[in-house]
Formats: sequence, structure tokens, C-alpha cells
Amino acid sequence: MSDISKPLAITASSAPPRTKPSNYPEPFFSRMAKREKRPLGDLFGLKNFGVNLTKLMPGGESALLHEHSSQDEFIYILEGEPTLVTNEGEVTLSPGMCAGFPAQGAAHQLVNRTNQDVVYLEVGDRTPGDTVSYPQDDLKAALGPDGKWVFTCKDGTPY
Repeated sequence: MSDISKPLAITASSAPPRTKPSNYPEPFFSRMAKREKRPLGDLFGLKNFGVNLTKLMPGGESALLHEHSSQDEFIYILEGEPTLVTNEGEVTLSPGMCAGFPAQGAAHQLVNRTNQDVVYLEVGDRTPGDTVSYPQDDLKAALGPDGKWVFTCKDGTPY
């Protein structure tokens, strides 16, 4: 039986933006001010993976430089030319390019160093028990049993 509260299809850019721009605690939260995510997968009731239409305004960051212990991520560039920053180097991406980040792979983030908006699709799985490490910041994250991220300092001190 279908859930009539879920749409069959939408124009992605018409999806409402996420109400909270970031789950990071300060001082990291404010670094995401130039990022806008439109959760697409949630609109359709997807449980195993998430899909976001994400816009990075000039100077914006997709996330802190990070790597997941269990979750895979994938991005596909629709507009603009973000810089893919990894702990292995940097590369400028352009529309039509994509990149994937397997669990326990390279730490990664996108930054918009241009004066044009960047728009991309990001896809990530929702593997329970995932943890995230942030090599440049005093932060670590663990996915709680309720599906929400719990952030601490690297020494375990809560934020």
C-alpha cells in the first residue's frame, strides 16, 4: 500500500530547505552558513540512504573535512565549479563530474572558492553505528541509536 502523504515526483529545487543549516556544534555550525541543503530522499520516505540537493554560495563549505567509518558518500555536480579538498590533494570539479567516498577512505569536503553558486546532489547511506573523524578540527561524531549525530571533542568531552 502506498503512502499518499509522499509525493510521486517533484522538481528538486522546489523541495523545502532543511530548517537547521547544520548539526555541528559551534564554533563549526557558523561555518555552514553559506550552505543550503534540500533533503530529497526524506520527502519520499527513503530509509537506507539520503539524497540532498545542496547549494554552496561563494565561500561556502559542504562540511568540515571528514571521513566516515561505515558510510559511503557520492556527489554529482550540477552547477558551478567547487574545489574538492581531500587529505590526498585538491581538484576543481565542474558540471557533470562526480566523486565517491567509500567508508574509511580519504577525508573530504567541497569548498566554493568562486563567485558563483555551486549546486550538487549528494547521496549517502545511513549505516547504523557510523562514526566521523575530522582531521583538521577538534571534533568527532557518532550516529546514535535514534539516528541523530552526537558530537564530542576528540578527547570525548561533550560539546
